[in-house]
Amino acid sequence: MKLRRVVVTGLGALTPIGNNITDFWSSLISGKSGAERITHFDPEKFKTQFACELKNFNPLDTIEKKELRKYDNYTVYALISVAEAIHSSGINLDEIDKDRAGVIWGSGIGGIKTFSDEITTFVKGNENPRFSPFFIPKMIADIAAGIISIKYGFRGPNFATVSACASSSHAIIDALNYIRLGKANLFICGGSEASIHPAGVGGFNALRALSTKNTNPQLASRPFDIDRDGFVLGEGAGSLILEDYEHAISRNAKIYAEVIGGGMSADAYHITAPHPEGKGAISVMNNTLLDAGINSNKIDYINVHGTSTPLGDISEMKAIKKVFKNNIYDLSISSTKSMTGHLLGAAGAIESIACILSLKNGIIPPTINLENLDPALDDKINYTANQAETKNIKYALCNTFGFGGHNASIIYKKSVS
Repeated sequence: MKLRRVVVTGLGALTPIGNNITDFWSSLISGKSGAERITHFDPEKFKTQFACELKNFNPLDTIEKKELRKYDNYTVYALISVAEAIHSSGINLDEIDKDRAGVIWGSGIGGIKTFSDEITTFVKGNENPRFSPFFIPKMIADIAAGIISIKYGFRGPNFATVSACASSSHAIIDALNYIRLGKANLFICGGSEASIHPAGVGGFNALRALSTKNTNPQLASRPFDIDRDGFVLGEGAGSLILEDYEHAISRNAKIYAEVIGGGMSADAYHITAPHPEGKGAISVMNNTLLDAGINSNKIDYINVHGTSTPLGDISEMKAIKKVFKNNIYDLSISSTKSMTGHLLGAAGAIESIACILSLKNGIIPPTINLENLDPALDDKINYTANQAETKNIKYALCNTFGFGGHNASIIYKKSVS
């Protein structure tokens, strides 16, 4: 069976450094940090008092108040990023076959604020069981996919992927494979997260996963730097329209990039820590290259998982050296989490968008705050430290690894159309 080609025809982004694709890209290449003191709640008692929140964002600008009360923020973020992706795709919703259009959406946590708020009300109310009828539908991790499907009338495959920080990458890979196999013509896919909340920050603090550099938040996310001390929590959403190539051509769609391979693996090692030698990461990158049908020397840019954690950055770079061998010195590598923070289940989507825009514009976004490279890392590798670089790239690899040992990687190819 000949697999169908799959292309990206629409993009949408709602991030801590830009509320749309244009602003997101401008901030990425200028090296802008989205980290500031938390405003969603009073963080004074918390070990970490900063995060990468959305800026100048008012959901009422696009969603009616009576509708807004039905949604957790992670669904709100999803809807706004999807609206941009649909618009950028130029899809005529009245002309496509909606039975062959689907939605696959990822979120690592889902409606954590809704859950926490309802339980707080329950406890403060002497455990009187007066729950909102919207409690469960707002909270569950699949509801964003369902709401998107309802909004656009897409009746094809519709489900959620939950694999911690790999969630939206798994959503993209699933969409890729369904289209390849001829099960659908197009998908809305991606992910969203809204976990900057006392339960989210407190929970990750308990794991000692977050940076505690409260005095200067914009310098806190510093992948590969010797002084890194944990990731910076982010929020937002990224949305991609994946489409059968022939379907896209038939409607004269703008093609941003081609998705040529997706790979998955597991560490089978620890619930939160990566394998110290990067065994799962080695496997997932090899699987992705095999799926794409290309050799490792074809890859020009890797948008690494690069969370700015002491263990994660080391193990990922060990894996990349094993997979790419001496070709690693011809690669450009960067971690855009140094600017956006870690969007958890939405990370794969916004970092895929960063890869696609890099292919399109010939610019590698930087790894900011990389002042003193960890001596355990190879200083001959190009980490794109602190400043964007111009480079003609044809193939980009996006890595995402999640708690539980979930690994997902995707390869994008520059569009020639």
